[in-house]
Amino acid sequence: MAQIDKPNLHFNTKLYNGTGSSNAITGVGFEPSFTWIKRRNSATAHHLHNAISGATKVLNSNTTNAESTDAQKLSSFDSDGFTVGTNGDANNSSGTFASWNWKANGAGSANTDGSISSTVSANTTAGFSICKWAGSGANATIGHGLGVAPKMVITKSLGSSAWGVYHESLGNTKVLFLDTTAGESANVAYWNNTSPTSTVFSVGTDSSVNHSGNDMIAYCFAEKKGYSKFGSYTGNGNVDGTFVYTGFKPAWVMIKGSGSTGNYYSWSIFDTTRQTFNVNAGKTLYANRNYEEGKRGQGTASTTIPAIDMLSNGFKCRVLNDEVNTSSGYIYMAFAEEPLVGSNNIPATAR
Repeated sequence: MAQIDKPNLHFNTKLYNGTGSSNAITGVGFEPSFTWIKRRNSATAHHLHNAISGATKVLNSNTTNAESTDAQKLSSFDSDGFTVGTNGDANNSSGTFASWNWKANGAGSANTDGSISSTVSANTTAGFSICKWAGSGANATIGHGLGVAPKMVITKSLGSSAWGVYHESLGNTKVLFLDTTAGESANVAYWNNTSPTSTVFSVGTDSSVNHSGNDMIAYCFAEKKGYSKFGSYTGNGNVDGTFVYTGFKPAWVMIKGSGSTGNYYSWSIFDTTRQTFNVNAGKTLYANRNYEEGKRGQGTASTTIPAIDMLSNGFKCRVLNDEVNTSSGYIYMAFAEEPLVGSNNIPATAR
């Protein structure tokens, strides 16, 4: 497997300050096809935009809401970033914002690999694709365009529905939901008990994965050496927490407790752009919550703020915390700042 030496050509975190008027955000380093925006200093929704649906279309990872149109949130994808309009959730004049950006292939093209034809925007180099199809409500396969089997698939009806998440570590009989704290659920209605292949992923009859009468969107992720990792670990329930090897220096990590009893585990997001030093703590955002950065308040079993170290070869939990490190199972997705050792034989260094 070829190694990606410059991860920021495919994924990049870009912070910006709001202006309240049309605001071109540059410095991403590429034209994104998927941009995820969260206001940091206010309890506002997460806003997810993709190039197949169109820049002005938006979904919220923390709700089951249908896709909406708002040209004053994200108004365009640009050659070195994107432009936001006047909406306060994306560009309030007193707001600070995080954006997480992935490169695919723009508006995409037709794919007929599955039993349902799809539109696919794929970046095979980085193992990322966006897929859109008309939901059937029946067992089906969807072409993903990656050429290798994805390790993680995040799906959502463009109508009102939950967000269904497939993760290889849980297998093809189980699902997690990006918009909730719920633990894993098992049902043939999600993935038809069938693992993804190099050409397609399978969906069942549940509305979160194949809503009859509604268009669907999926974000598909395959592992790439030096760039991405989608795995699992067991917490040790100790303040000197579990170490997780990724094979690269992470730039962005999202962690979710996966046990069926873990109903208070949020989807915790860490990155090295918002928190530039270890321990990476106090600036957690949650994909399923609208909370201000670093706020917890969900009445979970622990009041300790999630904290991890970002290391040259992975990450290490630094607290006893229900969201990252009890004696329970967790899944994660991670993207690199730099590979452990580049093709120039220069090793990554810890922070």
